[in-house]
Amino acid sequence: MVKGHGSAGEGTHHFWVQRVTAVALVPLVVWFCFSLALMPTATYETVVNWMQSPFNSVMLILTIFASFYHLALGLQVIIEDYVSNTNIRMFSILIMKLLSFFFAAMGIFSVIKIAVGG
Repeated sequence: MVKGHGSAGEGTHHFWVQRVTAVALVPLVVWFCFSLALMPTATYETVVNWMQSPFNSVMLILTIFASFYHLALGLQVIIEDYVSNTNIRMFSILIMKLLSFFFAAMGIFSVIKIAVGG
């Protein structure tokens, strides 16, 4: 019954979600790098026009979401492994997750704002 679930039952799920986000980030980051490299002139107007494409906007939002989710999962493992004090560990994980969520929301909001021309 308990086999493969870790002590809290979340270890296997956490492991797989981190691997799935890592795999998802490979094509997203490759797309992002090639897209920027293929821009003949990276002026402000060029980048804004590029971001206003629905495909590019969605891809950027997916990249931001997957990146910050993957970051939060990885940092949680590091904090759990190296912070021995339970209170400090829980506080650190809470602050890290709130900051990750905040910066992901800021990035996604920025993409949407540029995409709709605001």
